[in-house]
Amino acid sequence: MQSYKNHRRMSPLHHYVAAPLLLLYLGYAAMLVVREPSGGHALQLVFALGVFALSLSARLMSLTLQDRLIRLEMEVRLRRVLASELAERAMAALSLKQLVALRFASDAEMPALVEAVLEGEVTRPDDIKKRVKDWQADLQRV
Repeated sequence: MQSYKNHRRMSPLHHYVAAPLLLLYLGYAAMLVVREPSGGHALQLVFALGVFALSLSARLMSLTLQDRLIRLEMEVRLRRVLASELAERAMAALSLKQLVALRFASDAEMPALVEAVLEGEVTRPDDIKKRVKDWQADLQRV
């Protein structure tokens, strides 16, 4: 069961396989350039940097897309759960990170949490998540 303590998600293929292997290769290519400088080794280092950057870019793009979808999900949800004036204020004032934190709250506790954030009672995403009592798991996060 997902909760505040275990909600962060790692992507095993990226975090435990691809990134470590690419970092290892990048280190190897750098070592070759230092020990035996040559055009071929320099090209290998440039290639290693490019492949690592591509892997990192793919991860960042998927997280950016996920955040955009969460923003849309939360806009629809806030308009459904909150009074229209409060929903408008929330969408205008809340940051993306605050919206992401609020998405773990149940519909029943959403109005009070949104009010607390808008009034400045709680602002940090981590603190918002800690206030959630009825945790709504998101098992499809990237």
